Amino acid sequence: MANTREIQSRIKSINDTLKITNAMYMISSSKLKKARREYDNSHPYFVSLQNAIKKVLKLVPNVENRYFYNENDEAGQPEKRKGVIVVTADKGLAGAYNHNVIKLAEKIIDNESWKNDKLFVVGQVGRHFFEKRHTCVDEEFQYTAQDPSLNRARKIAEKMVHMFDSRELDEVYIVYTHMTSPIAYDAKVKRLLPLRKRAFTEQSDNIKFTGNTNNITLLPSAKAVFENVIPDFIAGYVYGALVESYCSEQNARMMAMQAASDSAKEMLKDLSVMYNRARQAAITQEITEVISGAKAQKNKN
Repeated sequence: MANTREIQSRIKSINDTLKITNAMYMISSSKLKKARREYDNSHPYFVSLQNAIKKVLKLVPNVENRYFYNENDEAGQPEKRKGVIVVTADKGLAGAYNHNVIKLAEKIIDNESWKNDKLFVVGQVGRHFFEKRHTCVDEEFQYTAQDPSLNRARKIAEKMVHMFDSRELDEVYIVYTHMTSPIAYDAKVKRLLPLRKRAFTEQSDNIKFTGNTNNITLLPSAKAVFENVIPDFIAGYVYGALVESYCSEQNARMMAMQAASDSAKEMLKDLSVMYNRARQAAITQEITEVISGAKAQKNKN
């Protein structure tokens, strides 16, 4: 059994760690609320953009635009150049959050068709991981995962749209963490470009028009509307992915810190029992030594 001094040292060390885990839990909780509030404030705008695309497609279903997927090429071509955005965290201590995203991204990157494709990583954890594996990562695309903003999302979207317009990329995907509920999340892959018309038209049942739709005119044209609306829509989706990933990271860190705090409290209970037993054993030994000494002295006399 360890002596009381060793047990006290362990108790002090665990108490210091417990203070850190509690502080990290509170910080993550505050960041989670802030990110959710900012996302809720901007989300209605991008919902309106999505509804605008739905309305245009309902009015002009056969409109052609480079941002939409060619329905006659459902299977796709293996030689298509892909761009994959992987959203990770800047630091660890968040449970399996980073592992789940990287594992899903590896399934895409390890594919045999991955030749002239490009990898873009948000967050230092993912960047360091792929660099250690000698996977080519775009050097100009260095964005932190902390405090996602709409301005940053627009810059990412503009870069992806530019590379798509210049034919450097044929498809653009984003790998991020989607919050299925306030306490549950899972890694997800979403194709940003090109868009699929069915994804809008199949959800357009709630779009109602009043009056004669023949009198509705799109100025200057439906194509021009898409040219302006879709880049903003892509920026909105990227922003949503960044915020959801950030919220999932904070949620995962809260759960990890809560588990660490609970484990620390259990260890403190066990160490407290060990300390009391060791102290009691030391006191008993001292009493026994005193009695034995007194008895020996009495017998000597």
